[in-house]
Amino acid sequence: MKKSKKILGIVVLIAAVIVLGSSLVVTYPDEYMLVKQFGEIVKVVKEPGVSLKVPFIQEANSVPKQLQLYDIPESDVITKDKKTMIADAFVLWKISDPVLFTRHLNGQVAQAQSRISATVFSSLKSVISNMDQMEIIENRNGKLAQDIKDNIGASLDDYGIEVIAVETKSLDMPDDNKQSVYERMISERNNIAASYTAEGKSSAQKILNDTSKEVSVMKSGAAAEAEKIKAEGEAQYMQILSGAYNDENKADFYNFVRSLDAAKVSLQGNNNTLILDKSSPIAQIFYGY
Repeated sequence: MKKSKKILGIVVLIAAVIVLGSSLVVTYPDEYMLVKQFGEIVKVVKEPGVSLKVPFIQEANSVPKQLQLYDIPESDVITKDKKTMIADAFVLWKISDPVLFTRHLNGQVAQAQSRISATVFSSLKSVISNMDQMEIIENRNGKLAQDIKDNIGASLDDYGIEVIAVETKSLDMPDDNKQSVYERMISERNNIAASYTAEGKSSAQKILNDTSKEVSVMKSGAAAEAEKIKAEGEAQYMQILSGAYNDENKADFYNFVRSLDAAKVSLQGNNNTLILDKSSPIAQIFYGY
């Protein structure tokens, strides 16, 4: 009897462990847990931890929560100016709605990647087909990727998928087209450089002409001002002389000094002879007049 009770207790304990094990739902930080009952989703566990479900009737399946990266296969695309380019891109995406993701894609990442590949490639073709080859090359700084993502819009929302970013690893030309495109790019850059150089020379010449004109005007104004000051100085000089020799005695002295100055000038060099007229103020001194 005791042995039977012991066996029964062990059986009950094992059954309890099994029931408890099938009742627990363990959710990790990088996943969603979907609890299903008869194939229908009845609960979504988004936070990490342990929760409960009805044993044997309900089952739990996980779908990834973390950011996903999908490398899209290389493909040929045609630009607006009918040039062929080889696009190699990748997509950063995540599951935004685990319920929709499970209903439409059976919770399978492989099916999601197939859907993403078709959608992104369609957007890539659409954007590139509306841009010239040179425009595509110039917009590789981020605008092209943003245009591709914007063109996808909400087309994957019904599948519970959110596209975070679309980046082109390479967007190159076939080998037989590269050289001609490079030569054309070099030629266009040379033309742009020549245009900038011509504009610079034109601006420099304009600045030089304006500066020369300003200098000429300033020099003319300075010369006119100098002549004015000189004339005013001479006028003041004459006024001072006129005031200094405005009587007969001063006038005679002034004439005498002028005569001495003239005599001094005439005696320069080897000429030591001075011929004076009787009317000369100097001669009058010698004659005692």
